Amino acid sequence: MFLSWAKGLGFVAVVGVFVLAGGCQHVEGRASYSPEGSGVVELEGAESSEGVVSEGATSGEIVSEGATSEATASERTASPPGLGAAAGSLAERIWSLPGVVIEDSKEIVRSEGNLFWLLAAAGGSIALRQSGADDRIDDSFRDNPWISSNKGWDEFVYQVGGPGVHFAASGIWYLSAAAKGDPVGTRNAWTMLEALSVTGAATLALKLIINDETPNGKNLAWPSGHTSSSFTVAAVLDELYGPAVGIPAYLGAGFVGYRMMDARDHWASDVLFGAVLGYIVGHHVAQKYHSPEVAGFRLVPYNDVVADRYVTGVGFVKAF
Repeated sequence: MFLSWAKGLGFVAVVGVFVLAGGCQHVEGRASYSPEGSGVVELEGAESSEGVVSEGATSGEIVSEGATSEATASERTASPPGLGAAAGSLAERIWSLPGVVIEDSKEIVRSEGNLFWLLAAAGGSIALRQSGADDRIDDSFRDNPWISSNKGWDEFVYQVGGPGVHFAASGIWYLSAAAKGDPVGTRNAWTMLEALSVTGAATLALKLIINDETPNGKNLAWPSGHTSSSFTVAAVLDELYGPAVGIPAYLGAGFVGYRMMDARDHWASDVLFGAVLGYIVGHHVAQKYHSPEVAGFRLVPYNDVVADRYVTGVGFVKAF
Protein backbone atom coordinates (compact mmCIF):
# COMPACT_ATOMS: atom_id res chain seq x y z
CA MET A 1 0.00 0.00 0.00
CA PHE A 2 2.77 2.44 0.93
CA LEU A 3 4.66 1.75 -2.28
CA SER A 4 1.56 2.36 -4.35
CA TRP A 5 1.00 5.67 -2.57
CA ALA A 6 4.57 6.76 -3.21
CA LYS A 7 4.56 5.79 -6.88
CA GLY A 8 3.44 9.15 -8.25
CA LEU A 9 3.71 11.17 -5.07
CA GLY A 10 6.05 13.88 -6.26
CA PHE A 11 4.01 14.98 -9.25
CA VAL A 12 0.61 14.68 -7.61
CA ALA A 13 1.72 16.45 -4.43
CA VAL A 14 3.00 19.47 -6.35
CA VAL A 15 -0.21 19.62 -8.35
CA GLY A 16 -2.17 19.34 -5.13
CA VAL A 17 -0.41 22.35 -3.66
CA PHE A 18 -1.57 24.57 -6.49
CA VAL A 19 -5.10 23.19 -6.29
CA LEU A 20 -5.43 23.42 -2.53
CA ALA A 21 -3.75 26.80 -2.24
CA GLY A 22 -5.77 28.32 -5.05
CA GLY A 23 -8.17 30.29 -2.86
CA CYS A 24 -8.81 33.86 -3.96
CA GLN A 25 -7.75 35.74 -0.86
CA HIS A 26 -6.97 39.45 -0.96
CA VAL A 27 -5.41 41.17 2.04
CA GLU A 28 -7.11 44.54 2.36
CA GLY A 29 -5.44 45.69 5.52
CA ARG A 30 -3.52 44.28 8.45
CA ALA A 31 -2.16 45.44 11.76
CA SER A 32 0.81 44.13 13.67
CA TYR A 33 2.71 44.81 16.84
CA SER A 34 6.11 43.87 18.12
CA PRO A 35 6.09 41.55 21.14
CA GLU A 36 9.29 43.21 22.27
CA GLY A 37 7.35 46.27 23.34
CA SER A 38 8.33 48.66 20.58
CA GLY A 39 4.70 49.72 20.35
CA VAL A 40 4.73 50.32 16.61
CA VAL A 41 1.42 49.42 15.05
CA GLU A 42 1.38 49.00 11.27
CA LEU A 43 -1.77 49.31 9.19
CA GLU A 44 -1.48 48.40 5.51
CA GLY A 45 -3.90 49.17 2.72
CA ALA A 46 -6.62 50.47 5.02
CA GLU A 47 -8.74 53.33 3.74
CA SER A 48 -11.22 53.18 6.61
CA SER A 49 -10.73 54.58 10.08
CA GLU A 50 -11.38 51.44 12.11
CA GLY A 51 -8.87 51.21 14.94
CA VAL A 52 -7.05 48.10 16.09
CA VAL A 53 -5.98 47.73 19.68
CA SER A 54 -3.08 45.30 20.02
CA GLU A 55 -1.91 44.01 23.36
CA GLY A 56 1.67 45.07 23.87
CA ALA A 57 1.47 48.17 21.67
CA THR A 58 2.40 51.09 23.90
CA SER A 59 3.20 54.10 21.75
CA GLY A 60 0.16 53.83 19.47
CA GLU A 61 2.10 55.10 16.47
CA ILE A 62 0.13 54.36 13.29
CA VAL A 63 1.87 53.80 9.98
CA SER A 64 -0.50 53.72 6.95
CA GLU A 65 0.34 52.28 3.57
CA GLY A 66 0.99 55.10 1.13
CA ALA A 67 2.58 57.30 3.78
CA THR A 68 5.91 58.77 2.69
CA SER A 69 8.04 56.84 5.13
CA GLU A 70 11.27 55.35 3.79
CA ALA A 71 11.77 53.38 6.99
CA THR A 72 8.38 51.74 6.64
CA ALA A 73 9.08 50.84 3.00
CA SER A 74 12.36 49.20 3.92
CA GLU A 75 10.72 47.28 6.74
CA ARG A 76 8.22 45.73 4.34
CA THR A 77 11.03 44.34 2.20
CA ALA A 78 12.25 42.13 5.05
CA SER A 79 12.71 38.54 3.99
CA PRO A 80 9.97 35.99 4.89
CA PRO A 81 10.58 33.35 7.60
CA GLY A 82 11.95 30.80 5.11
CA LEU A 83 11.66 27.04 4.69
CA GLY A 84 13.71 26.19 7.77
CA ALA A 85 11.42 28.11 10.10
CA ALA A 86 8.39 26.65 8.34
CA ALA A 87 9.69 23.11 8.79
CA GLY A 88 10.35 23.77 12.46
CA SER A 89 6.84 25.13 12.92
CA LEU A 90 5.29 22.09 11.24
CA ALA A 91 7.41 19.68 13.28
CA GLU A 92 6.30 21.33 16.52
CA ARG A 93 2.61 21.32 15.57
CA ILE A 94 2.63 17.68 14.45
CA TRP A 95 3.33 16.63 18.04
CA SER A 96 0.01 18.18 19.06
CA LEU A 97 -2.00 16.11 16.56
CA PRO A 98 -2.78 13.10 18.81
CA GLY A 99 -4.43 15.31 21.41
CA VAL A 100 -6.19 17.36 18.74
CA VAL A 101 -7.54 14.21 17.07
CA ILE A 102 -8.95 12.95 20.37
CA GLU A 103 -10.62 16.26 21.20
CA ASP A 104 -12.06 16.68 17.70
CA SER A 105 -13.39 13.12 17.74
CA LYS A 106 -15.14 13.76 21.06
CA GLU A 107 -16.71 16.95 19.74
CA ILE A 108 -17.96 15.22 16.58
CA VAL A 109 -19.55 12.34 18.47
CA ARG A 110 -21.14 14.65 21.03
CA SER A 111 -22.84 16.68 18.32
CA GLU A 112 -26.36 15.32 17.83
CA GLY A 113 -26.47 16.24 14.15
CA ASN A 114 -23.14 14.59 13.38
CA LEU A 115 -23.96 11.50 15.42
CA PHE A 116 -27.33 11.11 13.68
CA TRP A 117 -25.79 11.09 10.20
CA LEU A 118 -22.97 8.77 11.21
CA LEU A 119 -25.46 6.31 12.68
CA ALA A 120 -27.68 6.67 9.61
CA ALA A 121 -24.71 5.92 7.35
CA ALA A 122 -23.79 2.92 9.48
CA GLY A 123 -27.40 1.71 9.26
CA GLY A 124 -27.35 2.19 5.50
CA SER A 125 -24.15 0.17 5.27
CA ILE A 126 -25.71 -2.68 7.24
CA ALA A 127 -28.81 -2.58 5.04
CA LEU A 128 -26.71 -2.74 1.86
CA ARG A 129 -24.76 -5.69 3.19
CA GLN A 130 -27.63 -7.69 4.69
CA SER A 131 -30.05 -7.15 1.81
CA GLY A 132 -27.60 -8.43 -0.77
CA ALA A 133 -27.44 -5.02 -2.50
CA ASP A 134 -23.67 -4.95 -2.01
CA ASP A 135 -23.34 -8.21 -3.93
CA ARG A 136 -25.62 -7.07 -6.75
CA ILE A 137 -23.77 -3.77 -7.14
CA ASP A 138 -20.44 -5.58 -7.13
CA ASP A 139 -21.69 -8.04 -9.78
CA SER A 140 -22.64 -5.09 -11.99
CA PHE A 141 -19.19 -3.53 -11.68
CA ARG A 142 -17.52 -6.88 -12.31
CA ASP A 143 -19.49 -7.43 -15.50
CA ASN A 144 -19.29 -3.83 -16.72
CA PRO A 145 -15.93 -2.31 -15.66
CA TRP A 146 -15.19 1.25 -16.71
CA ILE A 147 -12.29 2.97 -14.95
CA SER A 148 -10.54 -0.26 -14.06
CA SER A 149 -10.48 -1.29 -17.72
CA ASN A 150 -7.88 1.44 -18.32
CA LYS A 151 -4.93 0.60 -16.08
CA GLY A 152 -3.21 3.96 -16.41
CA TRP A 153 -6.33 5.98 -15.60
CA ASP A 154 -7.27 3.57 -12.82
CA GLU A 155 -3.85 3.92 -11.18
CA PHE A 156 -3.94 7.73 -11.45
CA VAL A 157 -7.33 7.99 -9.72
CA TYR A 158 -6.16 5.54 -7.06
CA GLN A 159 -3.07 7.63 -6.32
CA VAL A 160 -4.79 11.02 -6.33
CA GLY A 161 -7.57 9.74 -4.09
CA GLY A 162 -5.21 8.17 -1.54
CA PRO A 163 -4.67 9.49 2.00
CA GLY A 164 -0.89 9.41 1.52
CA VAL A 165 -1.04 11.91 -1.31
CA HIS A 166 -3.53 14.09 0.58
CA PHE A 167 -1.22 14.29 3.60
CA ALA A 168 1.84 14.98 1.44
CA ALA A 169 0.13 17.73 -0.55
CA SER A 170 -1.20 19.36 2.63
CA GLY A 171 2.24 19.24 4.23
CA ILE A 172 3.85 20.91 1.20
CA TRP A 173 1.05 23.47 1.21
CA TYR A 174 1.80 24.26 4.88
CA LEU A 175 5.55 24.56 4.27
CA SER A 176 5.05 26.78 1.23
CA ALA A 177 2.63 29.13 3.00
CA ALA A 178 4.61 29.30 6.25
CA ALA A 179 7.89 29.89 4.41
CA LYS A 180 6.34 32.88 2.61
CA GLY A 181 4.87 34.27 5.83
CA ASP A 182 1.29 33.72 4.65
CA PRO A 183 -0.81 33.28 7.84
CA VAL A 184 -4.07 32.51 6.03
CA GLY A 185 -2.52 29.83 3.85
CA THR A 186 -0.68 28.36 6.83
CA ARG A 187 -3.87 28.18 8.87
CA ASN A 188 -5.84 26.63 6.01
CA ALA A 189 -3.14 24.03 5.36
CA TRP A 190 -3.07 23.11 9.04
CA THR A 191 -6.86 22.83 9.03
CA MET A 192 -6.58 20.31 6.20
CA LEU A 193 -3.89 18.32 8.01
CA GLU A 194 -5.96 18.26 11.19
CA ALA A 195 -9.11 17.10 9.40
CA LEU A 196 -7.23 14.39 7.50
CA SER A 197 -5.71 13.16 10.76
CA VAL A 198 -9.11 12.85 12.44
CA THR A 199 -10.56 11.04 9.43
CA GLY A 200 -7.54 8.77 9.12
CA ALA A 201 -7.62 7.78 12.78
CA ALA A 202 -11.37 7.07 12.73
CA THR A 203 -11.14 5.13 9.48
CA LEU A 204 -8.25 2.97 10.67
CA ALA A 205 -9.93 2.26 14.01
CA LEU A 206 -13.15 1.15 12.31
CA LYS A 207 -11.24 -1.00 9.82
CA LEU A 208 -9.43 -2.81 12.64
CA ILE A 209 -12.65 -3.33 14.61
CA ILE A 210 -14.79 -4.61 11.72
CA ASN A 211 -12.03 -6.23 9.62
CA ASP A 212 -14.21 -7.63 6.83
CA GLU A 213 -13.12 -8.51 3.30
CA THR A 214 -13.31 -6.45 0.11
CA PRO A 215 -14.89 -7.91 -3.05
CA ASN A 216 -11.41 -8.85 -4.30
CA GLY A 217 -10.54 -10.68 -1.08
CA LYS A 218 -8.43 -8.09 0.76
CA ASN A 219 -8.81 -7.32 4.45
CA LEU A 220 -9.88 -4.12 6.22
CA ALA A 221 -12.72 -3.20 3.88
CA TRP A 222 -15.10 -1.01 5.91
CA PRO A 223 -15.02 1.94 5.57
CA SER A 224 -13.19 3.01 2.41
CA GLY A 225 -10.13 5.06 3.37
CA HIS A 226 -9.72 6.57 -0.09
CA THR A 227 -13.33 7.75 -0.05
CA SER A 228 -13.28 9.13 3.49
CA SER A 229 -10.03 11.02 2.87
CA SER A 230 -11.21 12.42 -0.49
CA PHE A 231 -14.48 13.67 0.98
CA THR A 232 -12.58 15.22 3.89
CA VAL A 233 -10.47 17.20 1.42
CA ALA A 234 -13.59 18.28 -0.48
CA ALA A 235 -15.44 19.32 2.70
CA VAL A 236 -12.52 21.39 3.99
CA LEU A 237 -12.05 23.13 0.64
CA ASP A 238 -15.78 23.82 0.47
CA GLU A 239 -15.75 25.30 3.96
CA LEU A 240 -12.65 27.43 3.35
CA TYR A 241 -13.19 28.60 -0.23
CA GLY A 242 -16.89 28.12 -0.93
CA PRO A 243 -18.80 26.15 -3.57
CA ALA A 244 -16.67 27.41 -6.48
CA VAL A 245 -13.91 25.13 -5.17
CA GLY A 246 -16.04 22.79 -3.07
CA ILE A 247 -18.37 21.50 -5.81
CA PRO A 248 -15.56 20.37 -8.16
CA ALA A 249 -13.82 18.82 -5.16
CA TYR A 250 -16.96 16.86 -4.23
CA LEU A 251 -17.29 15.64 -7.81
CA GLY A 252 -13.69 14.46 -7.66
CA ALA A 253 -14.28 12.72 -4.33
CA GLY A 254 -17.36 11.00 -5.74
CA PHE A 255 -15.31 9.83 -8.71
CA VAL A 256 -12.75 8.32 -6.32
CA GLY A 257 -15.55 6.46 -4.52
CA TYR A 258 -16.87 5.20 -7.84
CA ARG A 259 -13.43 3.95 -8.81
CA MET A 260 -13.08 2.02 -5.53
CA MET A 261 -16.26 0.07 -6.41
CA ASP A 262 -15.43 -0.23 -10.11
CA ALA A 263 -12.04 -1.79 -9.31
CA ARG A 264 -13.74 -4.02 -6.72
CA ASP A 265 -11.51 -2.64 -3.97
CA HIS A 266 -14.60 -1.82 -1.87
CA TRP A 267 -18.26 -2.59 -1.44
CA ALA A 268 -20.87 0.12 -1.91
CA SER A 269 -21.44 0.06 1.87
CA ASP A 270 -17.75 0.86 2.45
CA VAL A 271 -17.95 3.85 0.14
CA LEU A 272 -21.23 5.10 1.64
CA PHE A 273 -19.93 5.32 5.18
CA GLY A 274 -16.53 6.64 4.08
CA ALA A 275 -18.17 9.52 2.20
CA VAL A 276 -20.38 10.50 5.15
CA LEU A 277 -17.49 10.24 7.62
CA GLY A 278 -15.21 12.41 5.49
CA TYR A 279 -17.92 15.01 4.89
CA ILE A 280 -18.75 15.36 8.59
CA VAL A 281 -15.16 15.49 9.81
CA GLY A 282 -14.06 17.95 7.12
CA HIS A 283 -16.85 20.42 7.80
CA HIS A 284 -16.60 20.12 11.58
CA VAL A 285 -12.86 20.78 11.72
CA ALA A 286 -12.89 23.59 9.15
CA GLN A 287 -15.81 25.36 10.85
CA LYS A 288 -13.75 25.66 14.04
CA TYR A 289 -11.35 27.98 12.25
CA HIS A 290 -13.89 30.38 10.84
CA SER A 291 -12.60 33.84 11.61
CA PRO A 292 -14.75 36.58 13.19
CA GLU A 293 -15.68 39.45 10.90
CA VAL A 294 -15.54 43.21 11.35
CA ALA A 295 -17.26 45.41 8.74
CA GLY A 296 -17.10 42.58 6.21
CA PHE A 297 -13.42 41.82 6.85
CA ARG A 298 -12.33 38.51 8.36
CA LEU A 299 -9.90 38.76 11.26
CA VAL A 300 -6.96 36.39 10.88
CA PRO A 301 -3.62 35.96 12.64
CA TYR A 302 -0.78 37.96 11.10
CA ASN A 303 2.91 37.15 11.43
CA ASP A 304 5.82 38.80 9.66
CA VAL A 305 9.46 39.81 9.97
CA VAL A 306 9.90 43.59 10.16
CA ALA A 307 13.32 45.18 10.52
CA ASP A 308 14.80 41.81 11.58
CA ARG A 309 12.17 41.42 14.29
CA TYR A 310 9.34 38.88 14.39
CA VAL A 311 5.99 40.65 14.76
CA THR A 312 2.50 39.29 15.20
CA GLY A 313 -0.95 40.82 15.23
CA VAL A 314 -4.29 40.87 13.43
CA GLY A 315 -4.93 40.74 9.69
CA PHE A 316 -7.96 42.07 7.80
CA VAL A 317 -8.90 39.81 4.87
CA LYS A 318 -11.63 40.21 2.29
CA ALA A 319 -12.33 38.10 -0.82
CA PHE A 320 -13.33 39.85 -4.05
